[in-house]
Amino acid sequence: MLEIQPEKVAHVAIRAREIDAKVGRWDGKGDTADADTILETRAGDATEGELRAFITALNSDEQASLVAVMWIGRETFGADELAEAIQTAKDEATGPTADYLLGVPLLSDYLEDGLDALGFNPSDLEDDLY
Repeated sequence: MLEIQPEKVAHVAIRAREIDAKVGRWDGKGDTADADTILETRAGDATEGELRAFITALNSDEQASLVAVMWIGRETFGADELAEAIQTAKDEATGPTADYLLGVPLLSDYLEDGLDALGFNPSDLEDDLY
């Protein structure tokens, strides 16, 4: 049984996609942030910090389930191996979950694929959030 609300997984997927969409700065340090620069990575951008804080605030069972959903989406485990994936995530946790997850390329895709494999519609979940 999934030990995290699917909506929380969808929230992480959305925020991870926002981080993935960022690009390096193309203007000078003194230039003002405006609509043309919204996709630039800037020192004051709170997107990654907010996502880290969200993941850190999850309890250990939720964090393990979040990792398990990502693994299922990455096809490290099958959807029928959810309990094993969660237990493995708990057993192998050695550092902050946020550090691990934010270091995974394509995190948002894996989370959405994992939700889908577990029978949840990621698009519907994400639409309900915003």
